[in-house]
Amino acid sequence: MLHVTVADGKGQFISDLKQGNFRVFEQNIEQKLSFFSRDDIPVTMGLVIDNSGSMREKRDQVNAAAMTFVRTSNPQDEAFVVNFNDEYYLDTDGDFTSDQANLHDALARIDTRGSTALYDALIGSLAHLKKGHKDKRVLLLVTDGEDTASEKTFEDAIKASEESNATIYAIGVYSEDDLEHDKRMVRRSKKVLSEIAEATGGLAYFPDKLEQVTPICEQVAREIRNQYTLGYYPVNTARDGTFRPLKVQVIPPNGRGKLSVRTRTGYYAPKAAAGD
Repeated sequence: MLHVTVADGKGQFISDLKQGNFRVFEQNIEQKLSFFSRDDIPVTMGLVIDNSGSMREKRDQVNAAAMTFVRTSNPQDEAFVVNFNDEYYLDTDGDFTSDQANLHDALARIDTRGSTALYDALIGSLAHLKKGHKDKRVLLLVTDGEDTASEKTFEDAIKASEESNATIYAIGVYSEDDLEHDKRMVRRSKKVLSEIAEATGGLAYFPDKLEQVTPICEQVAREIRNQYTLGYYPVNTARDGTFRPLKVQVIPPNGRGKLSVRTRTGYYAPKAAAGD
């Protein structure tokens, strides 16, 4: 199952395409679609928020933006909050909730200190996401720096992201001081966030000002609610555990200009159990 975003040249979501407008390729071999939908289906989502010391002055606005994301999303979504610094913490009572007050309280548990275990938090959040009750899964990740404390590596984070069937949206919120005096860190951080998001069909955003985080969260919520879902049975049925690259093409209807399409870059095939 693939969740696909289609937009025009102005970035406006295109929501009136038919199944015949899509072609799906796995390992460069076209696949026959067996499922097609553009319903606004509820999702399981995680809000993964940096709680390191450098976020102290940013958390109030980040929390407000995260709640805007929740309010703009499908009311039937279920969510959880993970705050992270040197370690990561699941801060939602009852794990998954649709209660906005519960989510607000979880985001408000601010104890900004320490460094940034980004990869550990991401991998732990993806593992928890698998326990959700919705077929469609999303992570919203907000951070202001690069990883400085994880036991896991970037390669571990990429593989976990590709294996998760989740779509990851990342927002990098850097201070003016970082942008002026720590440009190398910012470049490294942007590269990491972009690669993680793009591998899953999501996007990474890097606002110039903290005030731009709220409209970004609104845009992400609208995107999630305007995606197509495509399903197919792979031609290659080998249970070999290999990574299968994916590509989706859109054939624009007559009169439409070029459309952009975004989905995950691939998936890992199941691996046969010993003796199978």
